Amino acid sequence: MSIAPEFVWLNRQRAVRPSQLRLADTQTAVERAWPLVVEAERRGSFLKRLPEISFVLVSDARIAALHDEFMRDPTPTDVITFHHGEIVISAETAHREARRRALPLPGELARYAVHGLLHLAGWSDTDPGEAADMRAIQEKILRRALRGVC
Repeated sequence: MSIAPEFVWLNRQRAVRPSQLRLADTQTAVERAWPLVVEAERRGSFLKRLPEISFVLVSDARIAALHDEFMRDPTPTDVITFHHGEIVISAETAHREARRRALPLPGELARYAVHGLLHLAGWSDTDPGEAADMRAIQEKILRRALRGVC
């Protein structure tokens, strides 16, 4: 089993109240997901090079600005992963999607965090077939990591 890098959680948004985020539940799920992400590691992985991974919660406006700057798409998105170990998550998008899907918010936040970790583990979702494979492994990891958490 691989030793996890230090996980740093930063809440840089004000749209979703901290009490609604329940970050402790999300953190627990992500820590439980870590060994499963390592098991799913592929060629091109950045995981072993990262002493720290930051999960940064931002607003839709901030993630849209990052999306535009780095991917030339000015729309909000759920998560953006940077190879240096920063995973930026839209708390607003997670909140909206969790409500729409009648799921607990920590589970939706964990979904985005695991998605980002899988990108760092060498997974890509640019091709429809790869995206389907990535989504399948992501959901398998989440089923195990979220069991009993939220």
